[in-house]
Amino acid sequence: MHSYQSPSDQTSSSISRTFWRYAIPSVAAMLVNGLYQIVDGIFIGQYVGYQGLAGINMAWPIIYIFAGIGLMIGMGSGSLLSINRGENSLTGDDKKLVSTKVNNTLASALLLVIGFGLIGSIVLNFSVDTLLLMQGGSGQTLLMAQQYTTPFTWSLVFTILAAAIPILVRNDESPNIATGLMVMGACLNIVLDYLLIVQFNMALQGAAIATISAQISVSILGIGYFISSKTDFKFNASAFIFSPKLARQIMILGASSFVMYLYTSFVFALHNRLFMEYGSSLTVGAFAIVGYLMVLYYFVAEGLGEGMQPPVSFFFGAREPKNIKRMFQLAAKVSISAGLLWVLILNLFPEAIIGLFNSEDRALMTETIVGIQLHLFAMFLDGFVVLAIMYFMAVNQGGRSLWISVGNMVVQLPFLFILPKIFGINGVWLAMPVSNLVIFAVVAPMVWRHLNSAIESGSELSRA
Repeated sequence: MHSYQSPSDQTSSSISRTFWRYAIPSVAAMLVNGLYQIVDGIFIGQYVGYQGLAGINMAWPIIYIFAGIGLMIGMGSGSLLSINRGENSLTGDDKKLVSTKVNNTLASALLLVIGFGLIGSIVLNFSVDTLLLMQGGSGQTLLMAQQYTTPFTWSLVFTILAAAIPILVRNDESPNIATGLMVMGACLNIVLDYLLIVQFNMALQGAAIATISAQISVSILGIGYFISSKTDFKFNASAFIFSPKLARQIMILGASSFVMYLYTSFVFALHNRLFMEYGSSLTVGAFAIVGYLMVLYYFVAEGLGEGMQPPVSFFFGAREPKNIKRMFQLAAKVSISAGLLWVLILNLFPEAIIGLFNSEDRALMTETIVGIQLHLFAMFLDGFVVLAIMYFMAVNQGGRSLWISVGNMVVQLPFLFILPKIFGINGVWLAMPVSNLVIFAVVAPMVWRHLNSAIESGSELSRA
């Protein structure tokens, strides 16, 4: 097991090494996870066209909610595992007590996965068509969206588990194995996409089956890790029991992660509806490509946040606020710099990047370039908001994380209502970046005050 340095040993270089040890595998894992969507989009854009892109863009907000539930369970239980280790470094609790806590936490997380998966399958079976129609789905676009969502209806347990288990593996001090799981899943998804979409002409249904197959593989291998000799976890049947108290704590700590995904799903669905109202399925297809390009950075920011979380949770448990501040500042610099670089690349080489999805449809190309210019110019600020959410979660401030996540969603509503009435389609494109400016102006001072007040007072961060 990796052991953190004591407070006196922590220098800027050691903070940096600790950060990158977790950040690199986490970013890699998130980018690989993003390939599930992006590779689907590339194959569908090239071999089905803009109506296929519009269809999958209407299906993803629904599926994304359940991936968010998996992230909620993974982040919540992962944070508890890291906090327990940090506290143990101070109190010297015996290994038996720590093992009991770990068994209780993992048992509670697993039952949450199964419960949410089964309930989600029942609900989705009766509501999926309604959810697609609410986004403006019609004609061929609606049929393609139905093709994609149908295979997921009874496999949501694996969708949730595949999102949660790499986080648990990472927080078991095995970030490289967690990354390997995600890489394996993405590679399998790519191979199956080629076979099912290109060779067997199964269109969006093939893309869905490819993704589900990859999720099942990640889930099975992840469970295999926890019963192998690679883990420090020792299974104890008497302690591997569901705890309602721990389940509640897991959901509270991870709620902000779920709301982030709910926010993304809600915003994508509402944009789909507005683009169908003010434009057409071609506009939704362009929005799908812009969304893939945005998600690519979003996963970098989320990976940086997830990489920051284990050491920050440890430093929180060990009462080391100065090290927490250093860790957050480093993560923020990297996240904002990456966002600015991606915005620059997208604006310098838009046609080459859009061509990965479809280079022959000039109308789709033109509309997508407009979307890049208007919709993505402030996305690096959204990266900072993601870090802020992860930070408050890591220091056991689930309420603040949840508040920021909800605020990030709610603040867009007035802009989505007003701007399209003034600027038409351009107003829909502009709603998100304008709201990013507003939420950043509120969240950045909040994080700064929380960090500084804890250090200046010398108190625990939880009381800041």
